[in-house]
Amino acid sequence: MRSFLLCSFTLLALVGCSLMSPRREPIALVPSIDLPRFMGDWYVIATIPLWPERKAYNPIETYTLQADGTIGVRYRMRKGGFDKPLKVYRPTGFVEPGTGNALWGMQFVWPFKGEYRIAFVESSPNGDYSATIIARSKRDYVWLMARTPTITETDYQRYVQRIAAMGYDVAQLRRVPQQWPEPVTKD
Repeated sequence: MRSFLLCSFTLLALVGCSLMSPRREPIALVPSIDLPRFMGDWYVIATIPLWPERKAYNPIETYTLQADGTIGVRYRMRKGGFDKPLKVYRPTGFVEPGTGNALWGMQFVWPFKGEYRIAFVESSPNGDYSATIIARSKRDYVWLMARTPTITETDYQRYVQRIAAMGYDVAQLRRVPQQWPEPVTKD
Protein backbone atom coordinates (compact mmCIF):
# COMPACT_ATOMS: atom_id res chain seq x y z
CA MET A 1 0.00 0.00 0.00
CA ARG A 2 2.86 2.34 0.83
CA SER A 3 4.44 1.80 -2.62
CA PHE A 4 1.08 2.41 -4.27
CA LEU A 5 0.63 5.70 -2.42
CA LEU A 6 4.19 6.77 -3.22
CA CYS A 7 3.75 6.02 -6.91
CA SER A 8 0.36 7.76 -6.93
CA PHE A 9 1.80 10.89 -5.32
CA THR A 10 4.71 10.93 -7.76
CA LEU A 11 2.45 10.54 -10.76
CA LEU A 12 0.08 13.27 -9.59
CA ALA A 13 3.06 15.58 -9.03
CA LEU A 14 4.25 14.88 -12.58
CA VAL A 15 0.83 15.63 -14.02
CA GLY A 16 0.61 18.85 -11.99
CA CYS A 17 4.06 19.97 -13.09
CA SER A 18 3.23 19.20 -16.71
CA LEU A 19 0.22 21.50 -16.57
CA MET A 20 2.36 24.38 -15.30
CA SER A 21 5.52 23.93 -17.37
CA PRO A 22 6.02 25.75 -20.68
CA ARG A 23 5.70 23.80 -23.95
CA ARG A 24 8.96 22.87 -25.65
CA GLU A 25 9.81 21.02 -28.81
CA PRO A 26 9.66 17.28 -28.23
CA ILE A 27 12.99 15.52 -27.96
CA ALA A 28 13.66 13.53 -31.10
CA LEU A 29 13.09 9.80 -30.94
CA VAL A 30 15.43 7.21 -32.39
CA PRO A 31 14.02 6.11 -35.78
CA SER A 32 13.11 2.64 -34.56
CA ILE A 33 13.71 0.16 -31.75
CA ASP A 34 13.88 -3.59 -32.15
CA LEU A 35 11.82 -4.43 -29.05
CA PRO A 36 13.20 -7.95 -28.49
CA ARG A 37 16.77 -6.53 -28.55
CA PHE A 38 15.78 -3.73 -26.15
CA MET A 39 14.32 -6.13 -23.57
CA GLY A 40 16.37 -7.27 -20.59
CA ASP A 41 18.39 -5.59 -17.86
CA TRP A 42 19.51 -1.95 -18.00
CA TYR A 43 21.71 -0.52 -15.23
CA VAL A 44 20.98 3.12 -14.43
CA ILE A 45 24.27 4.98 -14.82
CA ALA A 46 23.06 8.56 -14.34
CA THR A 47 19.73 10.30 -13.99
CA ILE A 48 17.80 13.42 -13.27
CA PRO A 49 15.55 11.23 -11.12
CA LEU A 50 11.93 10.91 -10.20
CA TRP A 51 11.34 11.61 -6.52
CA PRO A 52 11.28 7.94 -5.35
CA GLU A 53 14.65 7.21 -6.96
CA ARG A 54 16.61 10.24 -5.74
CA LYS A 55 18.77 8.16 -3.37
CA ALA A 56 18.89 5.01 -5.49
CA TYR A 57 21.82 2.62 -5.26
CA ASN A 58 22.25 -0.28 -7.71
CA PRO A 59 19.13 0.54 -9.73
CA ILE A 60 18.29 -1.79 -12.59
CA GLU A 61 15.34 -1.54 -14.94
CA THR A 62 14.31 -4.83 -16.55
CA TYR A 63 11.97 -4.95 -19.55
CA THR A 64 9.96 -7.96 -20.66
CA LEU A 65 7.83 -8.00 -23.80
CA GLN A 66 4.38 -9.33 -22.91
CA ALA A 67 2.11 -11.39 -25.20
CA ASP A 68 -0.35 -8.46 -25.46
CA GLY A 69 2.40 -6.11 -26.73
CA THR A 70 2.86 -4.22 -23.47
CA ILE A 71 6.21 -4.01 -21.71
CA GLY A 72 6.47 -5.54 -18.24
CA VAL A 73 8.87 -3.43 -16.20
CA ARG A 74 10.69 -4.28 -12.99
CA TYR A 75 12.61 -1.36 -11.48
CA ARG A 76 14.68 -2.42 -8.48
CA MET A 77 16.96 -0.35 -6.30
CA ARG A 78 18.27 0.08 -2.78
CA LYS A 79 17.30 3.45 -1.34
CA GLY A 80 20.01 5.27 0.59
CA GLY A 81 22.86 2.75 0.44
CA PHE A 82 24.16 -0.51 -0.96
CA ASP A 83 23.17 -2.33 2.23
CA LYS A 84 19.60 -1.00 2.41
CA PRO A 85 16.52 -3.17 1.72
CA LEU A 86 15.58 -3.84 -1.88
CA LYS A 87 12.69 -1.79 -3.30
CA VAL A 88 10.87 -2.93 -6.42
CA TYR A 89 8.41 -1.03 -8.62
CA ARG A 90 6.46 -2.66 -11.46
CA PRO A 91 5.07 -0.16 -13.94
CA THR A 92 3.82 -1.17 -17.39
CA GLY A 93 5.06 0.29 -20.67
CA PHE A 94 2.65 0.88 -23.55
CA VAL A 95 4.31 1.30 -26.94
CA GLU A 96 2.72 4.14 -28.91
CA PRO A 97 1.76 2.99 -32.42
CA GLY A 98 3.53 4.64 -35.34
CA THR A 99 6.63 5.64 -33.35
CA GLY A 100 8.99 2.87 -34.39
CA ASN A 101 8.62 1.48 -30.83
CA ALA A 102 10.58 4.48 -29.49
CA LEU A 103 7.77 6.24 -27.60
CA TRP A 104 6.09 4.55 -24.67
CA GLY A 105 3.56 5.56 -22.08
CA MET A 106 4.87 4.36 -18.70
CA GLN A 107 2.04 3.61 -16.28
CA PHE A 108 2.63 3.33 -12.54
CA VAL A 109 -0.98 4.04 -11.60
CA TRP A 110 -4.01 3.65 -13.83
CA PRO A 111 -5.06 5.66 -15.86
CA PHE A 112 -2.00 7.95 -15.91
CA LYS A 113 0.91 7.37 -18.26
CA GLY A 114 4.22 9.23 -18.18
CA GLU A 115 6.16 10.02 -21.34
CA TYR A 116 9.06 7.64 -22.03
CA ARG A 117 11.10 8.68 -25.09
CA ILE A 118 13.94 6.50 -26.34
CA ALA A 119 16.07 9.41 -27.49
CA PHE A 120 19.30 7.51 -28.06
CA VAL A 121 20.45 3.93 -28.29
CA GLU A 122 23.92 2.67 -29.01
CA SER A 123 24.74 -0.72 -30.43
CA SER A 124 27.68 -2.77 -29.24
CA PRO A 125 30.04 -4.46 -31.73
CA ASN A 126 28.03 -7.70 -31.40
CA GLY A 127 24.83 -5.89 -32.44
CA ASP A 128 23.17 -5.72 -29.03
CA TYR A 129 21.99 -2.43 -27.63
CA SER A 130 24.67 -1.36 -25.14
CA ALA A 131 23.51 2.06 -23.89
CA THR A 132 20.38 4.17 -24.05
CA ILE A 133 19.09 7.59 -23.05
CA ILE A 134 15.45 7.81 -21.98
CA ALA A 135 14.12 11.37 -22.04
CA ARG A 136 11.02 13.48 -21.56
CA SER A 137 10.15 16.47 -23.71
CA LYS A 138 9.72 18.63 -20.60
CA ARG A 139 13.41 18.03 -19.83
CA ASP A 140 12.56 17.34 -16.19
CA TYR A 141 13.78 13.74 -15.97
CA VAL A 142 16.33 11.71 -17.92
CA TRP A 143 17.97 8.30 -17.57
CA LEU A 144 21.29 7.13 -18.97
CA MET A 145 21.36 3.34 -18.83
CA ALA A 146 23.75 0.63 -19.97
CA ARG A 147 23.83 -3.13 -20.13
CA THR A 148 26.73 -3.10 -17.68
CA PRO A 149 26.89 -1.45 -14.23
CA THR A 150 29.80 0.76 -15.27
CA ILE A 151 30.93 2.52 -18.43
CA THR A 152 34.17 4.27 -19.30
CA GLU A 153 34.62 7.91 -18.28
CA THR A 154 35.02 8.81 -21.97
CA ASP A 155 31.66 7.23 -22.80
CA TYR A 156 30.04 8.83 -19.77
CA GLN A 157 31.18 12.32 -20.81
CA ARG A 158 30.04 11.70 -24.40
CA TYR A 159 26.56 10.73 -23.18
CA VAL A 160 26.40 13.73 -20.84
CA GLN A 161 27.18 15.99 -23.81
CA ARG A 162 24.38 14.30 -25.75
CA ILE A 163 21.96 14.89 -22.84
CA ALA A 164 23.02 18.55 -22.66
CA ALA A 165 22.40 18.89 -26.43
CA MET A 166 18.82 17.70 -25.81
CA GLY A 167 18.29 20.79 -23.67
CA TYR A 168 18.80 19.35 -20.19
CA ASP A 169 20.55 21.12 -17.33
CA VAL A 170 23.25 18.50 -16.77
CA ALA A 171 24.22 20.16 -13.47
CA GLN A 172 21.16 18.29 -12.12
CA LEU A 173 22.41 14.95 -13.45
CA ARG A 174 23.21 12.45 -10.68
CA ARG A 175 25.74 9.71 -11.33
CA VAL A 176 24.14 6.67 -9.73
CA PRO A 177 26.20 4.44 -7.42
CA GLN A 178 26.56 0.90 -8.75
CA GLN A 179 28.49 -1.80 -6.86
CA TRP A 180 28.40 -5.40 -7.98
CA PRO A 181 28.16 -8.04 -6.76
CA GLU A 182 25.84 -6.65 -4.15
CA PRO A 183 26.66 -7.11 -0.48
CA VAL A 184 24.68 -9.85 1.20
CA THR A 185 21.66 -8.29 2.91
CA LYS A 186 18.40 -9.41 4.43
CA ASP A 187 15.75 -8.63 1.80
